Amino acid sequence: MTSTKIFATGVTGYIGGDALYAISQAHPEFEWTCLVRNSDRGGLIASQYRKAKLVYGTLDDTQMLEEEAKKANVVLNFANADHEAAATALCKGLAAHSPKDPGYLIHTSGTGLLLVDDIQAKTYGWAASKIYDDWDGLSVVTSLPDDAPHRKVEKLVLNASEEHSISVKTAIVSPPTIYGKGRGPGNQRGHQVYELARCTIEKQEGLQVGNGENFWPNVHVYDLSDCYLKLVEAAVKGDENVTWNKEGYYFTENGEHVWGEISRRVAMEVHDQGLTPSGNVRSIDEDEANKLTPMGAALWGANSRCRSIRAGKLLGWTPKERILEEELPDVVASEAQRLKLSGVIEGHAAKVAG
Repeated sequence: MTSTKIFATGVTGYIGGDALYAISQAHPEFEWTCLVRNSDRGGLIASQYRKAKLVYGTLDDTQMLEEEAKKANVVLNFANADHEAAATALCKGLAAHSPKDPGYLIHTSGTGLLLVDDIQAKTYGWAASKIYDDWDGLSVVTSLPDDAPHRKVEKLVLNASEEHSISVKTAIVSPPTIYGKGRGPGNQRGHQVYELARCTIEKQEGLQVGNGENFWPNVHVYDLSDCYLKLVEAAVKGDENVTWNKEGYYFTENGEHVWGEISRRVAMEVHDQGLTPSGNVRSIDEDEANKLTPMGAALWGANSRCRSIRAGKLLGWTPKERILEEELPDVVASEAQRLKLSGVIEGHAAKVAG
């Protein structure tokens, strides 16, 4: 590739924004085209990335997505992991590439895929022993039931890569719980643990789903972005040692946590920062968790267990950032500041928070 052209969706989001930063820092020569929803979001990107071309629209503008994918060497889909029409359009556009110059799609999914058993059985707060991996156990991951979260679009991407294997190269990146302040032009806030901190502050007590014994993997957003960077570099180089299509599946974890333990640590940190009267933790059920945050029972109470092997073996990906437990004081402080600015925190808590 003489001049690498990248088309990206979701770059004002948490994952996409940080990846945009990391890839642009490493390769300022890349030419970016970014899909943005409106001029406000476009302005955020333009203020930091003046050379980036902006196209305005949504994931429903499938003709536009197809045309942009035709022109791009690499497509980075950071937007909605469950938008079937968008994924179809991107794959269709990339299929127009020639076998000598294939188009690459790096699609963002998530380890929510692995929640399927607990969601179906409604077993929240219990530990599960099943651990998936993206190496010897990859075929198990890519044959999970169609009603598993994210599975429909993953299947669509995998099928497209099989149908057009000589002109389309795909990789699915499956992040777990993500933490750390993002470096992107838009949203810089993670979700699961940040929502837990928010709810702990608002409810003035720690919260865990059921017994809180369930597991999730985790990764710092900087480390996640480094994996995207390495995949893009492999695509640009045409690295034959890196696997794509049916073997192009990459978990991105740097260890795992037990949600009950994280709930206790968050509750104590909120208390230590003077925002609650105690560090006590209360058990909540499925309905209450879902009222506190969308899919709260699954995100805080189901099991998502995996091991990231492929990225380390083939990309040399090695997470370097601090672990989740070390990040919690900053998570709590950032949520306290956010709630203070929105007027939720008042009185003594507001004074202590800032």
